[in-house]
Amino acid sequence: MYNNISYEIYQFQIMIAANQIKSVTSPASVLGKAVIRAADRLQISHALLSKVLGLSAPTITRLYQGSYELKEGSKEWDFSLLFVRLYRSLDSIVSDDQIAYQWLTNENLGLHSKPITLIQTTEGLVRVVQYLDSSRGVV
Repeated sequence: MYNNISYEIYQFQIMIAANQIKSVTSPASVLGKAVIRAADRLQISHALLSKVLGLSAPTITRLYQGSYELKEGSKEWDFSLLFVRLYRSLDSIVSDDQIAYQWLTNENLGLHSKPITLIQTTEGLVRVVQYLDSSRGVV
C-alpha cells in the first residue's frame, strides 16, 4: 500500500511539473538569442550593437538579460534579421569567429571601407549583407 501511495504522489508531481514547463518559444525570443550569440561571436560591443539595431544601450542590456523581446514587424526586427544573416553568411564563408572578426575590422577593398563601420547605418548593413551573399554564392 505504501508503494502505491508513493507512486501516485510521484505521478502527481510529474503532472504538476509538466504543466509548469512552457516549451513554446516565441519568434522574438529566438531572434533575440540569435542576435546575442552573433554579437558575442563577432565581438560586437553592446554600444555598437545598439547602433546596428537602432536600440538604446539600456535596451540592449535588457535584451541580453532576457527582459526585452524584439518587436516583430518593427525596424529593430528587420535590422536584427539582417545582423543574424550577416553573421551566418560570414560564418559560412570563413568558418572561424576570429577570422570573421578580423574581416569585420579590416579595410575591405570591395566595400571601400571597414565592414564594422558600414554596419552602423541601414544602407551599410544592407550593403555588407549583399556583399557577403554575393561572395557566398560564388562556386
